[in-house]
Amino acid sequence: MLMIIDYGIGNLGSIKNMIQHVGADAYITNEPSQLKNATGIILPGVGSFGRGMDLLHKGNWIDALNSRTLQGGVPTLGICLGMQLMARQSEESTGIEGLGWLEADVVRFQCGKEDRLRVPHMGWNTVKPRPHSALIENDGVEKRFYFVHSYHVICDYETDIAGTTSYGQTFVSSVQHGNIFGIQPHPEKSHRFGMNVFKKFLGMTAKSC
Repeated sequence: MLMIIDYGIGNLGSIKNMIQHVGADAYITNEPSQLKNATGIILPGVGSFGRGMDLLHKGNWIDALNSRTLQGGVPTLGICLGMQLMARQSEESTGIEGLGWLEADVVRFQCGKEDRLRVPHMGWNTVKPRPHSALIENDGVEKRFYFVHSYHVICDYETDIAGTTSYGQTFVSSVQHGNIFGIQPHPEKSHRFGMNVFKKFLGMTAKSC
């Protein structure tokens, strides 16, 4: 069973609807113990890094997520803030530790007036997948996704970067490390390209059964 984590923030209904649209199903759970039945996990999120980690701690999600994702090897997908929470820390919330699944940190966009770019980065933009990307096909077709964020991930290792986007600078918009996957834009709002991300992830969860 593919499970969407309900820890208090995230576009849960939109994600579930998109998954149903591609012919599958997902279960929204607010109970950490239910993750023992998960063949795939989606960690959504909107809002601040500190708020997200606070809710994960208060909901007793940390141990359950670590058990299934790190020890159990269950494919886990972080979306937007959910991807950022997989890092060690964020400039947005100094002194608060992330999940630490990735050797990565989260920083704010440094767009000056000369860039004529606004923060947050909001709207449609392209993701350029790396050759090893498992979520986004590297077939030469331009992939457009919907973004809303002021912070972005910086990875220690190039091998963890699965896709990049340009907004005044080139930044990481997709990550993967073993069974851990992340995408900065919102695939649930990104029409056919978002649908394909969920199809790819569903294929991974089927292999983990």
